Amino acid sequence: MSRKRKAGARVNRPKQSLRMIQAIGITAIVAGALGIMAIKSTQAADMVVYKSPTCGCCDDWIDHMKDAGFKVEPRNRQNMSPIKAELGVAGNLQSCHTATIGGYVVEGHVPADLVRRMLDEQPDIRGIAVPGMPMGSPGMEGGPYTERYDVVAIGTDGRTRIYDRR
Repeated sequence: MSRKRKAGARVNRPKQSLRMIQAIGITAIVAGALGIMAIKSTQAADMVVYKSPTCGCCDDWIDHMKDAGFKVEPRNRQNMSPIKAELGVAGNLQSCHTATIGGYVVEGHVPADLVRRMLDEQPDIRGIAVPGMPMGSPGMEGGPYTERYDVVAIGTDGRTRIYDRR
């Protein structure tokens, strides 16, 4: 006796085969998602640094940030004024380079540990700055002396306060 299947009838597969197919499908989805996340993390920089193409101390500060574990994307600019104005860095707070990270601005030779602290604490500020180029700050080491300097928090309203002293 032969059995004929009705049109549109399902073929019963063993449950074990279905589970295996489901497991393979889930594994493929998870592996694909992890692969995409890995690609994005290797492509995305933590920090974008706007700087003059010829500034050696900016390059030294970028090395300081990389040594601290940040992924940095330098962007050379001939004229830094527009980016500083766009990011709300007042003239009295300016230095040679301007960076952005995690929605914050980092102006000048700010130590990496203070950038990390800001990111960890998530204060309601525009960012932090080391005005000028104080000797002994990251990227400005090696001079005949070291200066004490303030790291200034820039409020969302433009007001400033001392964030830390070095």
